[in-house]
Amino acid sequence: MSLLSVENLAVAFRGRRVVEGVSFRVEAGETVALVGESGSGKSVTALSLLRLLSAAGSNPEGRITLDGVEVLTAGEAELRRLRGGVAGMVFQEPMTSLNPLHTIGRQVGEAITLHRPLRGEALRAEVIEKLRRAGLPNAEERLGAYPHQLSGGQRQRVMIAAALANDPKLLIADEPTTALDVTIQAQILELLADLKRRLSMAMLLITHDLTIVKRHADRVVVMKDGRVVEQGGVARVFAAPEHPYTRMLLATEPKGRPAPVPAEAAELLRAEDVRVHFPIRRGLLRRTVGYVKAVDGVRLSVREGETLGLVGESGSGKTTLGLALLRLEASEGAIRFEGRDLQGLSRAALRPLRARMQIVFQDPYGSLSPRMSAGEIVGEGLTVHAPSLPPAERAARVAEALAEVGLDPAMAGRYPHEFSGGQRQRIAIARALVLKPRLVVLDEPTSALDVSVQAQVVELLRELQARHRLAYIFISHDLRVVRAMAHRIAVMRAGRIVEEGEAEALTSAPREPYTRALMAAAFELRAEEQGPTERDASG
Repeated sequence: MSLLSVENLAVAFRGRRVVEGVSFRVEAGETVALVGESGSGKSVTALSLLRLLSAAGSNPEGRITLDGVEVLTAGEAELRRLRGGVAGMVFQEPMTSLNPLHTIGRQVGEAITLHRPLRGEALRAEVIEKLRRAGLPNAEERLGAYPHQLSGGQRQRVMIAAALANDPKLLIADEPTTALDVTIQAQILELLADLKRRLSMAMLLITHDLTIVKRHADRVVVMKDGRVVEQGGVARVFAAPEHPYTRMLLATEPKGRPAPVPAEAAELLRAEDVRVHFPIRRGLLRRTVGYVKAVDGVRLSVREGETLGLVGESGSGKTTLGLALLRLEASEGAIRFEGRDLQGLSRAALRPLRARMQIVFQDPYGSLSPRMSAGEIVGEGLTVHAPSLPPAERAARVAEALAEVGLDPAMAGRYPHEFSGGQRQRIAIARALVLKPRLVVLDEPTSALDVSVQAQVVELLRELQARHRLAYIFISHDLRVVRAMAHRIAVMRAGRIVEEGEAEALTSAPREPYTRALMAAAFELRAEEQGPTERDASG
């Protein structure tokens, strides 16, 4: 009997079917990948397996059998045993899944004590062991930390520790590595593979990253519009996909290169010895006992029409540096934009320059106000920087910006929740472009998007750059996207730039062991193609 069996599953929200006729199975010790674009029904299917849908969803129809238990008819006591004891779950967005008011030690401890009567020092030791197993550095020192004090990758590891707290037979992992850089992705997935082997644990992996599927899954189930369109062994599906949608997914990834930077392009931004040090305070009087050197002596430059890719692992200082360059984070050192030193300017003196320095954030849903329409969001900057602009002209500028990013201006009255993830990111880009900036910092702008939407956004950004000679600082942990976007790449580690060079040269022949490890994880370099140093660096 299969560990998990799903037969003819159907789910509706307010009478509208979002999942219909879904059937698949997961055997003990097997990894099955559930793939498809946003809105295909992957996460709804996963939540249905443990009856975790909110009250807004109808009771799922069909049949779900987990470890011999009929899930859809199980009582509350049986469901509590299944949730965490038989099946653990890692959710896509750890910041919304972790309780912001509880320490991570308490939250992992709760996952353990729901199923095992551990207390005191025994519980503390078990929590530390689970966090270490999930790859959280300095686990013992982090027990008292709150979710907001951790990086995105560290929060995801806490979620994985909680999900695996009771060594479940099945792990349901909903985009478990979306927030992680490539080397940590490899470590986490290798950890899960090792646990699968040792515990005969099965895994249902929900993802849009087909590279992960190819490396780690035994079978794949492809979903589109709430239905399964194809399933089978990974080798067969990747070699000879039968459905046109599967063929499209396998063929789609960011490709090509940006237009060359004109030889006469002027330098737009230069940073010299930029430092951002956060104080570490301890004791009753909160005395400063040291500093976290988030950015430590960085030097870089960007020319008009050029993209500088900024890559590195979570916590390397990429985002902090991006914020510091825009004077959104206090820093020391010289930052010159259009020939002016930003560090010596007051807030009032900075305001005229703000329109020419814009940022697009990682999470388009979190960075867009849910109470404002798309048109209001895009036009907000004009209200601040061009208050005398007549309403008709402001509306025309907003419509022009929406059209430029591929959105129908008629959508201006809709709210963020009415758009897909890719459309929300286009709104965020339009909000930056409406002010006609010269420099845009793009902070992980494609990390939460499907591969096909990633390719569309990359192409859009390249087109906009060529049209307006925009300079980009492109922050990302997805090196395949960076290779398609960047003219030059700077690699950050522990707050410093450890290597910098032309994108093609750096990705094909990196000098530093750390950079070689990143490239090996991102581009699947075979062991025989690497020298001894590369293998050592990648661990």
